[in-house]
Amino acid sequence: MKNISIPQAGLVLRIILGITMLSAVADRFGLWGAPGAPGVAWGNWENFVAYTQTLNAFASKSVAGILGGLATFFEILFGICLIIGFKTRIIALGTSGLMLLFAIAMALSSTIKAPLDYSVLTSAAAALLLSAIGKTTFAADHK
Repeated sequence: MKNISIPQAGLVLRIILGITMLSAVADRFGLWGAPGAPGVAWGNWENFVAYTQTLNAFASKSVAGILGGLATFFEILFGICLIIGFKTRIIALGTSGLMLLFAIAMALSSTIKAPLDYSVLTSAAAALLLSAIGKTTFAADHK
């Protein structure tokens, strides 16, 4: 049996992290189902903004909407860039930073258990590892 190479492992990390981020975005736009459906966290934008406001207790509803919009923008950007392998090191560092921000907000607004239960810290660590790998298989930035 052939061992997986580091560039191949990087490909797996890129794809899984990218899909994970885009899946969360799909949920907040109702693409995984309506609010309350099995496996659906938010089901619509309004529920996502309310959750964003919960994570950021200092934020008014309008500020939570802006924060949610920024998070969504970066999740879409980072998710697509990871999947295609564009600027992988920079995007992976950004992804790790974004996940750490989410983890901190979750831990402060709820408990340290929340980011552990949702594997946010695992995603941050995986993205950080990806940034250290360098070139990955089937990447737009592979020369």
